[in-house]
Amino acid sequence: MSVLLTNIGELVTNDPAHGGSGPDLAGGEGFAPDGIGIVPDAAVVIEEGRIAWTGPASSAPAADDVVDLAGRCVLPGFVDSHSHTVFAGDRAAEFAARMTGEPYTGGGIATTVAATRAASEDDLRARGRALVREMLAQGTTTVEIKSGYGQDIATEARTLRIARELTPETTYLGAHTVPAEYADDRAGYIDLVTGPMLAACAPHARWVDVFCEPAAPTAFDEDEVRAVLLAGLRAGLGARVHGNQLAAGPGVRLAVEVGAASVDHCTHLTDADVDALAASWSGAGSGGPGAARFADAGSDYVRPADVGPGSGRLADVGPGAGFGTVATLLPAVEFSTRSPYPDARRLLAAGVPVALATDCNPGSGYSSSMPFVVALAVREMRMSPAGALWSATAGGAAALRRDDVGHLGVGARADLTVLDAPSHTYLSYRPGVPLIHQVWQSGTRAV
Repeated sequence: MSVLLTNIGELVTNDPAHGGSGPDLAGGEGFAPDGIGIVPDAAVVIEEGRIAWTGPASSAPAADDVVDLAGRCVLPGFVDSHSHTVFAGDRAAEFAARMTGEPYTGGGIATTVAATRAASEDDLRARGRALVREMLAQGTTTVEIKSGYGQDIATEARTLRIARELTPETTYLGAHTVPAEYADDRAGYIDLVTGPMLAACAPHARWVDVFCEPAAPTAFDEDEVRAVLLAGLRAGLGARVHGNQLAAGPGVRLAVEVGAASVDHCTHLTDADVDALAASWSGAGSGGPGAARFADAGSDYVRPADVGPGSGRLADVGPGAGFGTVATLLPAVEFSTRSPYPDARRLLAAGVPVALATDCNPGSGYSSSMPFVVALAVREMRMSPAGALWSATAGGAAALRRDDVGHLGVGARADLTVLDAPSHTYLSYRPGVPLIHQVWQSGTRAV
């Protein structure tokens, strides 16, 4: 059955067919004036869960059913490429302490590890499902979920099994921090993370991640990070990195070295870091840095069951594979920790694609709201409303190496967010206001 969504006041497609060029160097602003493929007075046809047609409402083909959106704005569903939504407990007391001047160091993760280890599987599942439902209600139709609050074989594997019930984008983060029982045996913990824990978790994960932060005593240094990432790659996982959150360090350089899809946080970057990220995109993909879609990729990823043509997943391979490393920025963390915000415009001006994500977690940023993240990016990181929206949709898709989400081109998954507003600018113009009117996921109305 086909569905026609019509009387759309503003349709944001991120589709090159409608001028969706994405990040650009034009004018030195880091983003083209209309890099998000806007179609005014538009319509969309959905068929079999996919976008079948987009264009002016006056030219729309007939469909089996018609939905009149009364001049509202329609966007691609948000793609949240960084979250930690399967856990137990909370850290509200830690947040209150930060608000009275205590700095954030990452040490509170141990509190969540203890609670998550002690929780039942049913309790973890219920929390994860509730947060994903919360995300969906705010327009997020694709979400990545990490482990990392188990730090033992059984809890890490259990976390990922639950996460896989909620999303195909699951990330093994056994190397989140060094647990207390390994404080005097870091090498032993790396052996566990790269050996039996990886073997138990890899069947439930698409990605491997590691917290590269030499400034934090419980996080991981350059040699440890490289060992974890290479072990994950050998196990068939794609690479991601938490890097450069608390101070400048080797995270960005290691992410580029191993061909990671994304390096996340990027709060403290050197000129060499920015240059390395930009160089990773030199000639990458079908459109180079800032291409709004990455649809001409091959299917070289070593887990053939869930990638390749038609799967929506692009190749997850090492350096030289045709894809660069996305800089994923997490401004809700800076908001919650009273830390300096990343310099998004510096990255965009250098030709580095930027993604925005929530980093929803109980410690450093307990928000599930991508509209809030977009508003922060515009106000605090000086991104344009169009640029922030691209980063929250197509940018997130690039960070997950997905070509089926984050845009509304023909053939994309029919994931749409309908705003109770005439324009995408209202996401930052009216921050904190519940603007989500409808959410469609795979062609079916979900909200």
